Amino acid sequence: MLFKVEMKVNIPHDMPVDVAAGIKALEKAYAQELQRQGKWRHLWRVAGSYANVSIFDVADNAELQELISGLPLFPYMDISVAPLCRHPSSIHADDR
Repeated sequence: MLFKVEMKVNIPHDMPVDVAAGIKALEKAYAQELQRQGKWRHLWRVAGSYANVSIFDVADNAELQELISGLPLFPYMDISVAPLCRHPSSIHADDR
């Protein structure tokens, strides 16, 4: 199943810089591994904001919840999720 996931990061202003840097490094490694596995299909930054729009390709809602809640920045995120399906007017035969 494909899901559009919007994530906005809200790191507390009083978090020490070195702690934030460590969490961000873990987040990057985790996100890149999920991309290599094909589960995090697309990742786009939202210009002018500490936010992203992503497309996940997972088996079901439960797998998506497991992956998202495993994000090191998860406690500091506002997240919205929408399931996706192919549009009947699309000229593409795949979901690229």
